[in-house]
Amino acid sequence: MKFYNRENELAILKKADKLKEKHSIMTMLIGRRRVGKTSLVLQPFSLGITLYLFVSKKNEALLCEEFAQEISLKLEVTLFGKITKFEELFAYLLKIGKKKSFTLIIDEFQEFYKINSSIYSSIQKLWDLHKSTSNIHFIACGSIYSLMKKIYEDKKEPLFGRADFKIDLKPLKVSTLKEILQDHNGYSPINLFDFYVLTGGIAKYVELFVLYDSFDEASMIDEIIAPNSLFLEEGKNRLIEEFGKEYGTYFSVLSLIASSKTSKTEIESILEKNISGHLSRLENDYNIIKSIKPIGAKPNAKVQKYEIVDNFLAFWFRFIYKYNSMVEAEAFKRLKEIVKRDFATFKGRFLEKLFIELLKEKQIYTTIGNYWERGNKNEIDIVAIDEIDKKILICEVKLSAKRLNRDALVQKSVNLLKKFQGYKVEYRLLCIDDIEGF
Repeated sequence: MKFYNRENELAILKKADKLKEKHSIMTMLIGRRRVGKTSLVLQPFSLGITLYLFVSKKNEALLCEEFAQEISLKLEVTLFGKITKFEELFAYLLKIGKKKSFTLIIDEFQEFYKINSSIYSSIQKLWDLHKSTSNIHFIACGSIYSLMKKIYEDKKEPLFGRADFKIDLKPLKVSTLKEILQDHNGYSPINLFDFYVLTGGIAKYVELFVLYDSFDEASMIDEIIAPNSLFLEEGKNRLIEEFGKEYGTYFSVLSLIASSKTSKTEIESILEKNISGHLSRLENDYNIIKSIKPIGAKPNAKVQKYEIVDNFLAFWFRFIYKYNSMVEAEAFKRLKEIVKRDFATFKGRFLEKLFIELLKEKQIYTTIGNYWERGNKNEIDIVAIDEIDKKILICEVKLSAKRLNRDALVQKSVNLLKKFQGYKVEYRLLCIDDIEGF
């Protein structure tokens, strides 16, 4: 599959790469697993030499031996003696960087924590000593969000404040997903919606469905729920390492959110335990959920809901994790029947999320979100506010146009509009067919 989008991220990498001719530059690149970080850093944004090192789960001495071979090959240098400490290798790279400029990519940078956490202090010490006299663009790339944030954003950590540039790689945009489907003759509004629901714009999932020529709901579900499917263990593979020993509680919380138990009170009543800390870490440390407050709510308001940020993970927790016994029993036909039975109900809330993403791409509105009142009364699917031109867009979103009701939408917005007096109001009724040309 060809490389899509990422113009803004490539522009940052090109800018940083150009600046390395003055002195060494450090870029921090984070993003969830499968989002396309490695594909991005391996794009030809640099005209010079690029050295790519992958931190695998190995003993430090073995890792250094592997790195030394790659350094000799790519930088055309001879390393004398056996190097067993990464500190020695990094010092050597900075020494080379004083004679020739190059780009250094270290992928899965957070894995040094498990190999030898003192490596970060060594990097900081050497970087501070030699940054101004060497010409390296050092890209530290990581997928364990909590650890990468700790490494670069915790004031107690040695590399705090050392990054010159930061890229938080997001999933592919809806407009890019549409382009991909069009390029592979798979586009229709309903296909785009289902493609968005099941991939969430995560590059690896997009790539797999393109490989399988699966662009509609039925064929994508057939690929996900099948013997030896790469998707079945995806939630475990992505999250157990990040959560550690407490993954069971985190998985229970995420499973409930995926099943529409979206308030803290609901979740705690089912689990019969306080999960304030878990929700906070899931949002702020792991970036897996986000809290949503109604438009116009005060910052300290406790009226909020939670949603899983990653669409596929929401699907995985709703269907794969929930019915894991069927996966273990290899009852794939029966599980597929359950998914196809419940999928329409599950995906309904993602249509408003898709339209919100499309509104964000327009870059017109200063605030976009949802609205509801206490007790979940007067729920409005989308509220978009333009504070500069004093305009407000109020939308109802349904899978079927037959269920849309403008009069009911106007009535539900009465209390909301009291907070935005003087604004020009536009009401819109949106269904799947409105994706085209939105």
